[in-house]
Amino acid sequence: MAASILQRCLSSVNVVLKCGTQTYLARRCLLSAAYTDSKLWDQRHSDPQNLAKLANLMERSYERKFPVSSLAIARFVDNVSSREEVDQAEYYLYRFRHSPNCWYLRPWTIHSWVRQCLKYEALDKALHTIQNKVQYGVFPDDYTFNLLIDAFLTNEDYQGACSVVEEVMLQEAFDSPTTQILSLFALSKHLALKPDLSMEEQRNLGASLYLAGLQQENSLGASAQCLGCALIGKMEMTQGMHVVFRQMPLMWTRGYLARALAVMETVSTGTGNVKISKDVLDRVEAVLEDLSATPLPEACEGEEQTSDSSSDEEAPKITLDEEDEQERAKLPEYTATFKALRAQLQASGKEDPTSLEALAISAAQGQLPAAEQPDIEQHRITVSDWEAERRQLIQREKESREKMEQIAQERRAATATASA
Repeated sequence: MAASILQRCLSSVNVVLKCGTQTYLARRCLLSAAYTDSKLWDQRHSDPQNLAKLANLMERSYERKFPVSSLAIARFVDNVSSREEVDQAEYYLYRFRHSPNCWYLRPWTIHSWVRQCLKYEALDKALHTIQNKVQYGVFPDDYTFNLLIDAFLTNEDYQGACSVVEEVMLQEAFDSPTTQILSLFALSKHLALKPDLSMEEQRNLGASLYLAGLQQENSLGASAQCLGCALIGKMEMTQGMHVVFRQMPLMWTRGYLARALAVMETVSTGTGNVKISKDVLDRVEAVLEDLSATPLPEACEGEEQTSDSSSDEEAPKITLDEEDEQERAKLPEYTATFKALRAQLQASGKEDPTSLEALAISAAQGQLPAAEQPDIEQHRITVSDWEAERRQLIQREKESREKMEQIAQERRAATATASA
């Protein structure tokens, strides 16, 4: 695997939009210049290194089964100066993760790694290491996630942005309002393209919508929750709750379609100005129609699974237990309830004609500037703390080397005295 890591490369994609007779390159950031500015990061104390010598030092340490320090990998990442060196840094991140010191990969090294990927147009590398976090140990903080999502959005790579959002969802890192808005913007943009999604992709996208929407007490949040629960519920109905819950930060409680209806009921009976997008309600209705037209998978029993081993390897069996079947039996009730609640929403003027995409765009324009400021202030504090910790580690490294040199000198002196 280590060898294959060095061979991956990025094919950059420029998205071109045509307007009238002129052609424009789509390069619009959602985050402000103050948020994405690297000036604060670049002002840190520099520690220039020769990457060839540093790589040779780490390789010799690995060969001799010596530990490589977190400062060594941090210096390597910080001193990357080309696209090719990004590949090398990825390789050494992998090696460090599989070394005895793997627990000591510093958060500022992760942030630096993502910034280097952005600087040298290696977004695929950043995404790959985040998606394979167990192999690389790359767990970004909110600010780093936001920079990466925004970079994909700037390139209008909405699928890539959604892939990052899924990692945010898996890490349950939707605490920052900026992350919530960027995530919902990316998800709505991707959905607007009407992509052909697998069942697992629908579940992941649904979970991202649901968890990000929980934090937004507005029409965007309610719409995202409603659609997210419906997409999760679709997988629950067709493949069972065990598949829904697998490797997902979701509640182990059946009834995600019921949760989507509960959101509709809460909005319809609420006194506030929260509405649900017509676009979302149409999608939920389509989910219910698809489920009604889909036959119930048969429960798999041990005696019936031995008939054709070759077909078992080609397509995994769908197993529904008794409680899954009971939930599936509620589908006609859910469909009737949906129709009644939608009529109630329409009667109360709470079916918003605005699409989910338009709601997300409005939130980005109206809420993002205010949401950014606390992040920027906190990032300044975080970088200052990181720099203080880094200086402390450098000082400890220096003291350790001086101590080892002193011990070596004493040994040489003792040897010289004994020889005399």
